[in-house]
Parts: sequence; C-alpha cells; structure tokens
Amino acid sequence: MSDLAHIRLFATHPHGCSYLANEEATTVFVDPNQKIDAHLYSTLSESGFRRSGKHLYRPHCQSCKACVAARVPVKAFKPDRKQRKCWNRNADLAVSSSLGINTDEHYELYARYIEERHADGDMYPPSRDQYSSFLTREWGVTEYLEFRDQGRLVAVAVTDCMKNGYSAVYTFFDPTEERRSLGVYAVLWQIELTRRLNLDSVYLGYWIKHCSKMSYKTQYRPLELLIDNRWVRIN
Repeated sequence: MSDLAHIRLFATHPHGCSYLANEEATTVFVDPNQKIDAHLYSTLSESGFRRSGKHLYRPHCQSCKACVAARVPVKAFKPDRKQRKCWNRNADLAVSSSLGINTDEHYELYARYIEERHADGDMYPPSRDQYSSFLTREWGVTEYLEFRDQGRLVAVAVTDCMKNGYSAVYTFFDPTEERRSLGVYAVLWQIELTRRLNLDSVYLGYWIKHCSKMSYKTQYRPLELLIDNRWVRIN
C-alpha cells in the first residue's frame, strides 16, 4: 500500500512535552495492525514518520510545530573540519553489522550510556524490557552496527535500511570515550554506508531549534528539513 490516505492513524491525548518545557505534545501513530514493509516504511519516512520500537509515529501538536523532520542528502554532504578529524580519529575502530543485540555485552553498554548521559530523560532508569521494546528488530530492515576497539564494544548504532536511505534510529556508546565523539562518528558512518549503497538520505529524526539535545543535527550540511510537507534544503 502506498496511498497514505488509507492508513489508519491514532492520536495520543495531549501530554507534557519531553523536549520543551511548558509545552503539550500530541503524537499520531500508524495503526499497529497495519502491515509494514520496507516500501511503506520508506513512503512514511518521506512524510516525516519515525520508528520507535514497533511503532511508526509523527508529532501532531496543536499549538507547536517545533519538531521538524530532518535528513542528510548523502551525495551532497560535505564533512566539515571537525567531522573529518572525528572520522580520522576513529579509523582504528572495527565496524561490523550484527543481526541482534540481545546480549549482556550490548545491554550493559546501553545501561551505562543511559545512566551517565540521559538520567534526566524518559528512558531512565534503563531496563531489559524497555531496551528490547525500544530497539527491537522490525520488518526485516534493521541493522545493528557494532564499533569495537581491539574487540571491546564501544558503540552500537541501530539503523533501518529503507528503499530511500537509512534511518538512524538510535546510537549508544561508552560514555568514557568522549575524545572519540562516537555519536558523530556513527552518523558519519551511516552517511558513508548510505552513499556506498547509492541510496539518497540518512534520516536523523526530528530537529528542534530550541532543544540543545537536538541541535546537533544542523551540523550535517547540507541538511533537508520537512517544512509544510516539502523537503527544504539548508546549506
């Protein structure tokens, strides 16, 4: 199915926004019974939908339009000086793709990351159930990129391969490895992977101008933002 008009959507009740103080958020979800494949997932991503666990969702707030879908057009992407240095600094890491991350090694890295980097967020405290449901493998498109330093797991990037590019679902890493800027490196790796496969874009989720946790996305240029249902390139 490619006609989005025939897809049922469900909306949450207004609730406190996780990103902006004093704002109310409403989210629409694709019907959980809707059959999803890579084609439909790609089409929904073009309309600003994002995956969390088994759910595809999009912000639908009444009084706020701060969440803007963002993607990097990989063929036009030019790394800046800091990004080039980050790429070279991590050249010693071995990167491979895994079919699953349901091991103690993976979970312990995730738990340390949440506890030290996101203790003020919705995913704290971490738990096995939350970890599995949030980073579940869905619809045969999910890959887990492992970054290892002489065999030691230092980062994992959860990414979905769609027909129109990759969707960077989530990255977690060793919080003691600040010098490596592993979050940046994971995005750069996904950009390069997308380019190698001759796909179009890396989808970064939502950019929020006045949220410091989301502001990093504008560091990848050019960037395309979904504004009034049209992708607009920012150089």
